[in-house]
Amino acid sequence: MPHFAPVRVRGGRQRLHRLVRHRRRAVAAGLAVTAAALVAAGPRPGTGTGPQDAQRARGHPVTEQVRERHGAELVTAPLRIADAATVRLLRPGDRVDVVAAGDGGAGDASVIARGARVTKLPAPEDGSAASGALVVVSVPRATAHRLVGAGASARLAVTLC
Repeated sequence: MPHFAPVRVRGGRQRLHRLVRHRRRAVAAGLAVTAAALVAAGPRPGTGTGPQDAQRARGHPVTEQVRERHGAELVTAPLRIADAATVRLLRPGDRVDVVAAGDGGAGDASVIARGARVTKLPAPEDGSAASGALVVVSVPRATAHRLVGAGASARLAVTLC
């Protein structure tokens, strides 16, 4: 094989530096767009992170008020459930649907609250089994108002979710 002199391209070094410089800019721009998209998306509910984790991830201090479902403030509401034996099946942390049934029968029953979290089961008082059992649930404020109104005029029952 004959010996050839090396092939030298004029301006090759400048072209190489320009290519590397533009590639760095393209990578930097791509990383900036990706970071902005991740910050805008934020943590999603239902992916294993709770409301406190979402606030902590965004740099806000964690407060004792729990917010859920698009910022609806949760409050605790006591309920008198008509069937005391049903309440014995519940544990704090369970999710329940609260159903209000009028005196007219099963035809006029309606769901007042869906997915309410049981927060406390107070000890039953002596002789209160005939009037039902008390359950404390955590629900949005508007739902708590409906629960109180329904509890005054109808018998309340719960179903486990």
